[in-house]
Amino acid sequence: MSAVGGSTRRSEREGCGRLTGSTRPTSRDVARAAGVSQATVSLVLGGKWHGRVSERTAHAVRDAAGRLGYRPNLAARNLRLGRTRTALMVVPALTNEYFARVYTGAALVAAEHGFGVVLYPSPDGVGPARDPFGSARAAIDGVIASSMAADALTGIGGGELPLVMLDSGPAAPGGPPTVDLAVGDGFRQVVRHLVALGHRRIAHVAADIDSWTFHERTRTVAAELSAVPGAELTSERCSLDVDAGRSAALRALRGPGPRPTALLCDDDILAAGACKAARSLGLRVPADLSVTGFDDLALATALDPELTSVRLPAEAVGDRGMTALLSLLDGGSVGPVELPVELVVRGSSAPPPA
Repeated sequence: MSAVGGSTRRSEREGCGRLTGSTRPTSRDVARAAGVSQATVSLVLGGKWHGRVSERTAHAVRDAAGRLGYRPNLAARNLRLGRTRTALMVVPALTNEYFARVYTGAALVAAEHGFGVVLYPSPDGVGPARDPFGSARAAIDGVIASSMAADALTGIGGGELPLVMLDSGPAAPGGPPTVDLAVGDGFRQVVRHLVALGHRRIAHVAADIDSWTFHERTRTVAAELSAVPGAELTSERCSLDVDAGRSAALRALRGPGPRPTALLCDDDILAAGACKAARSLGLRVPADLSVTGFDDLALATALDPELTSVRLPAEAVGDRGMTALLSLLDGGSVGPVELPVELVVRGSSAPPPA
């Protein structure tokens, strides 16, 4: 035996399980090290082992892959499957905390299945959204769209890619799967909270956005207050930013007739503007005027007093949306999902002034 040959063999034996030199470990090496079949390795490392492989076996496979330094050849697998293992998430804005949280929920599920998620803003949520890739069908496997109109997505992949709609309203028969929030129930909770406190003159500071979620808020507020004897509802529409919310709130508070005792806002951002409007008029929140929001963003607890708002499970929306898309890609059927929301009562709402 030559000195060089002996050294090489000792190096391979003493490598603590990791293959040395330029040799790239394969799934067969992982299977041999873990004492399982290559099919089991594929299930575990592909994230499809639940209910088919024991936790102990899955741990053994992952441990063997780690010791050997094994990394799956994603390019070869994607070519074989005809997939890019990439999903596109289309949102109206990148600056809104809610959409960041939705993305986080989707990306966590995607990562567990070896997928990536590309975030794409399309500010005109009613469309049509432009194809960011030129040919999305060649670049992505499917689309998740949050707070968009379904027909706004036809420009992406020619409308032929698997699609899941988030917070966009119940789909028409044969339409894409939907994951919605119980927006109507959230606004019912807010209205009933204000009514229970004694408010009857309520102004709705409404987002002037042509989408299902905001239409649902307007419908619910009107329906709830129409059933309350003596209730008076006014409404001011505006774009979704603090300054616009402030201007809309000022219009509501300076309008003809008795001043509203509560401002019910479509969003925490509009509620922040409403609080600024109240201060500019010398009104105290909540002693002179109650203000409520929706979304329960970090902003809600940064205001003083802290904002009564409706908490939305944004991460869960992204989670369920990505789960639905993965099921579509595997040929499964996906039904509609509606996630509950929760009213969080804080210091910005109180009984109206005597």
